Amino acid sequence: MKRENAFAFFVPRAASQRAVARQDKRRSALLLLLLLPSFFPIRCPLSAVRSAAAATRIVSLAPNLTELAFAAGAGDRIVGTAEYSDYPQAAKKITRVGDAFRVDYERILALRPDAVLAWEPGTPPATVDRLRSLRLPVTAIRTRNLADIGDAVREIGRIAGTESVAEPAATQFEREIEALRHEYAQRKPITVFLQINDQPLYTVNGTQIMSEIIDLCGGVNAFGALNELAPQVSVEAVIAANPEVIISTGASDAPAFVQWRRWPQVRAVSSNNLYVLSPDNLARSTTRVASGGREVCRTLQTARERQPPSDE
Repeated sequence: MKRENAFAFFVPRAASQRAVARQDKRRSALLLLLLLPSFFPIRCPLSAVRSAAAATRIVSLAPNLTELAFAAGAGDRIVGTAEYSDYPQAAKKITRVGDAFRVDYERILALRPDAVLAWEPGTPPATVDRLRSLRLPVTAIRTRNLADIGDAVREIGRIAGTESVAEPAATQFEREIEALRHEYAQRKPITVFLQINDQPLYTVNGTQIMSEIIDLCGGVNAFGALNELAPQVSVEAVIAANPEVIISTGASDAPAFVQWRRWPQVRAVSSNNLYVLSPDNLARSTTRVASGGREVCRTLQTARERQPPSDE
């Protein structure tokens, strides 16, 4: 083999390996965002502490808060943010101040923020306490459910003085969610297993936003009654639950997703109702979940149409 041909073979392979590594890292980050509230139950309520003047130098402690700030028209006010803040594109260029477990307090102080956005329920209480002991103005932004998202956009708009952008953005999001709720309210219920990680298997319970999306689309979360926000489940438990639909936010060729075809007795398998959806518009509590919701609703409607006729 000529050298140039060997090199041509090697480069795509290396690029492919890097792409897989990036995808695994991204999926791990999204899973971490779902598990964080279980690790760090925040003491509620966290009072808002900020000056009356509009903030011009904002530090965001979570990727979803960064995205919400851009939606509220305050993206250009963010001087520091957390790892994995990658949307919109401009967020990638913002200085990093830490991640979910470690915060660089010296770097935050050096940025001289006049507002720090903490995530309820994901930011550790110890982090909030430490920031406040440094006399930094911390505001907790709550994003536990769909209704919180519009309120979060408005709150960030108030902090940054960008209400003229935040209010329409929040209202548009709420209208899109309500439209989905109205359109699918009378659709036939269909049970769903939402697979947010492949190995080990993780899903979400009924209080997580992704489960709320399933609900507004007329779906029923097969593991909605579990206590943990993002519980680990076994293959045997999924088989016993016998869902009519399986939706994965991972890769279509992941072992734990491919293996479902080994179990034709599961209703989702027998009716070919196995789907892979991108986690980008589902896993983060931002206005993008309206787009994710539309995709889930369309998927569940397709699943209904694929089901065998009822015996009734």
